[in-house]
Amino acid sequence: MAIFRQYIAPLFAVLVFFFALVAVSARIFLPSDMAAPAPIEEVGVSFQPTPTDLPLAVKNAS
Repeated sequence: MAIFRQYIAPLFAVLVFFFALVAVSARIFLPSDMAAPAPIEEVGVSFQPTPTDLPLAVKNAS
């Protein structure tokens, strides 16, 4: 058990750290159009709130 705590667990933690570092740093090598955040598009469904959908504070204010 001491071998696991002294050698294997720290090695595993370091490997996970380096994997995360490589995954995050991979954005540098992507083409510029892929490195940008995804565009947000409007959804075709429109929602019109009814008076019952309003929060309580708005109902009581009117």
